[in-house]
Amino acid sequence: MANENSLAVILFQLGGPGSLEAVEPFLRNLFSDPDIFDFPLAGLARPVLARLVATRRAGKAQEHYARIGGKSPIRELTELQARALELELRRSLDARVFVAMRYWHPLTEEAVQQVSARHFDEVVLLPLYPQFSKTTTGSSLNEWFRKQSVLPRPLPTTIIREFYDHPSYLDALVERINEGLDRFASPVGPAAATQGPKVPSLDRVHLVFSAHGLPVRVIEGGDPYQAQVEATTKLVTIRGGWTNPHTLCYQSRVSPGHWLQPSLESTLERLAAEGARSVLVIPISFVTDHVETLHEIDIEARKHAAQAGITHFELMPALNDSPKFIQALAELIRARSRLSLHAGKAMHGLY
Repeated sequence: MANENSLAVILFQLGGPGSLEAVEPFLRNLFSDPDIFDFPLAGLARPVLARLVATRRAGKAQEHYARIGGKSPIRELTELQARALELELRRSLDARVFVAMRYWHPLTEEAVQQVSARHFDEVVLLPLYPQFSKTTTGSSLNEWFRKQSVLPRPLPTTIIREFYDHPSYLDALVERINEGLDRFASPVGPAAATQGPKVPSLDRVHLVFSAHGLPVRVIEGGDPYQAQVEATTKLVTIRGGWTNPHTLCYQSRVSPGHWLQPSLESTLERLAAEGARSVLVIPISFVTDHVETLHEIDIEARKHAAQAGITHFELMPALNDSPKFIQALAELIRARSRLSLHAGKAMHGLY
């Protein structure tokens, strides 16, 4: 039983298969999402189509997961974030932090059950997607509200929809980007051993901001995702103070049709053709490493870049449990939680 004025924080994330055997059911859950795949008579056709698409794509996806350790690391990394955030929040609040994955365990329903087993006075819903999209944040929140009927009583709920421009989040990105740039100050390649260090000018490293793509029709329908990704990119480059050239592109196209452009692949080809030889890829819409950073960027895009003529390719690690990022999440919660605001007023009244 939690104490009076206790807070539950729910961290929402995509989720990922915990084994190669889980890849197909994970994909089936993904392609069954009504907030992403919606069309006339979808309620009848979606389960069949999801099964067919998952079966067709499972083999290739399993190959990708096999190359990064046989599973997605997203559960372990998100749970690390949750534990670090809970420790930080408990400095001033009676808070517990839970993880709710959209397409694999621990699923949203499991998080709802964990919350329902205790007494809480407020719930803060915090999707770990810095930029809002109905396909990510919207889908996670909709699933929570579909499943929350098992709660014993309605709970005051605070929703943090986005944090793409939060100063501490931007600071965490700046720190990670600087760590990535530091890698270019060391000699690389076989020539380094015989020719001595060759340190490139760091301001000539091209910063490639890569965000998850979306179909253009979603953006045209009013989704703010693209505008928020562009805002994050602009704000972080200003905050970092770099003079490096930079480009924003998109990755992870999963269906036919017109998607946000330019793609990561075409961007690398263009930069190589223009003479760029050093590239740092920054996964600007991802806060946790998973198959789209570890395989799609660090393996596939790295190979593509080398073939195009780029000689030094680096991937900025996702924020993961960066202390600066955890601090940013805690600041978001303290600034929005009713209990936190109440506690702050009470403390202020003591002085």
